Amino acid sequence: MATYIVDVFHSSVNFTIKHMMITKVNGTFDSFSAQIEANDIEAFDISTIRFDLDVASINTRDVSRDHHLISADFFDADRYPKISFVLTSTEGTNNPYKLHGNLTIKDVTRPVTFDVTYNGHVKSPWEAEAYGFSCTTVINRKDFGLVYNATLEAGGFLIDELVTISVELELEQHKHLLHNSI
Repeated sequence: MATYIVDVFHSSVNFTIKHMMITKVNGTFDSFSAQIEANDIEAFDISTIRFDLDVASINTRDVSRDHHLISADFFDADRYPKISFVLTSTEGTNNPYKLHGNLTIKDVTRPVTFDVTYNGHVKSPWEAEAYGFSCTTVINRKDFGLVYNATLEAGGFLIDELVTISVELELEQHKHLLHNSI
């Protein structure tokens, strides 16, 4: 069994949600960590995944909106500082794969499935073995107690219920991740 760490400098956790029914707002969680163990990461023989996001690290490029998102109206980061995903099973024998697990937001846990594409394996110039994955899912934010909204004068709502989550992961299998900003 091998342990893998996320190269946080070359990985990202992103989300997209429709705004005012006419455009999409994109955001990220800039602080996250993961624990991953696998017998064979390339064959998607994974036994453990735990992924934690720091809610206060939300970044939509609008400080005012970010403060609103971490307030009690949305994530209530003071009471619920983490969002967590824990693997329950994997599915598939060839790329793409399915990653089933439990997502917890605001102490509400629901099953979710990520579609996962394995992007390949390379040896970095620093001799680290690097593995790339792209993961996506869509959740209904109301299922997790994120119910804030406002009606629009022309009809409809300020914020859609559906949120697309996309995660780009660069994993490395070695004890010490050397940071290089390239």
